[in-house]
Amino acid sequence: MMESFKQKINQVLNRGVDEIIEKQHFIKRIRAGEKLRIKFGIDPTSPYLHLGHSIPLLKLKEFQELGHHIIFLIGDFTARIGDPSGRTSSRAPLSQKDVRENMKKYKQQAAKILNMNKVEVRYNSEWWDKIRLGEFMKLAAKVTYSQVSQRADFKKRLAEDEDFTVEEFMYPILQGYDSVVLEADLEIGGIDQKFNMLMGRRIQKKYQQKPQDVMTLKLLVGVDGERKMSKTFGNFIGIAESPQTQYGKIMSIPDKLVDDYFELCTRGSLKEIKKLSRRNKKAELARKIVSIYSGGKTAEEAEKEFSRVFKEKKLPSKIPTIRVKEKELNILDLLVIVKMSSSRAEAKRLVEQAGVKINGKIEKDWKKVVEIESGEIIQAGKRRFIKIVQ
Repeated sequence: MMESFKQKINQVLNRGVDEIIEKQHFIKRIRAGEKLRIKFGIDPTSPYLHLGHSIPLLKLKEFQELGHHIIFLIGDFTARIGDPSGRTSSRAPLSQKDVRENMKKYKQQAAKILNMNKVEVRYNSEWWDKIRLGEFMKLAAKVTYSQVSQRADFKKRLAEDEDFTVEEFMYPILQGYDSVVLEADLEIGGIDQKFNMLMGRRIQKKYQQKPQDVMTLKLLVGVDGERKMSKTFGNFIGIAESPQTQYGKIMSIPDKLVDDYFELCTRGSLKEIKKLSRRNKKAELARKIVSIYSGGKTAEEAEKEFSRVFKEKKLPSKIPTIRVKEKELNILDLLVIVKMSSSRAEAKRLVEQAGVKINGKIEKDWKKVVEIESGEIIQAGKRRFIKIVQ
């Protein structure tokens, strides 16, 4: 039992972790068995979570299993401003309706990993919608311009004469004050959140609170193998995507990323994984990740479907249908109508890159007029199929 406890602590301290501040202080508290208040904040800027978000959620699950108190902070107020971390331009503000819809889906998806019945879910609009101007000015006076302007992204934008708003400039202070309200002992987040989380320590000191420790987690590179996983870049694997889509996307990642995905997105033995061959390793990764979100039986079905389409070169066993009334259409218009493309320009790129097939035949002429018949199969890219009905 004691050995199991030590192993769990070792995993909490090391797996997927980039840095811990103050490390020795935190290790002493966790090994002493203190029940810590652990904060994780997320702005509901989109309705979908992806595997990059699963990294802190899996870490929270480890803390949950050790008996710590998890605070899942939904930044419904700060989402209306937008976290400037890593951004080179201001983000368009979200409406309250968008934020509410995104929040609902966030909680549903987080429940795939966390026991949400044992999580304290908070919304920072609870205090930010009520704070008086005088109180807010007192908070602002506790932080200097010099301290906030040291953020790398602010410095870069200043150097390149790019604008940023006062709202964005205030964002780290707002996030820091959230830690004061929640009396956080530890805040976790990606490496790109380090500045904001350290601001929490600074502001807690100003309010005579013990400063939270900070745990930064490694970032996940997206399926393109180049940039961090992001909905903005379109290189993500959504945790609510279909098992077949998840499996196919995982099998498409560059081989160099497989070990990182095992470490960050699963909780199996890394020693056992190292014994697998390169081909078997990627398939095992796909099975494990699909199992986390859809169960082992579904993972087996997704694997069979992948083999059917990509190894046996057969059509998927289930193809979504869409009704098209027209008898003939330009191929670009057809791709937009069946939602294989968001615009004619995107559709043209797909065709020119030989990424479109109709009934198994590659179409290279973007000017082509297609005669439409019920039952035709359109394929865009490797994994998207549509059957036309009339």
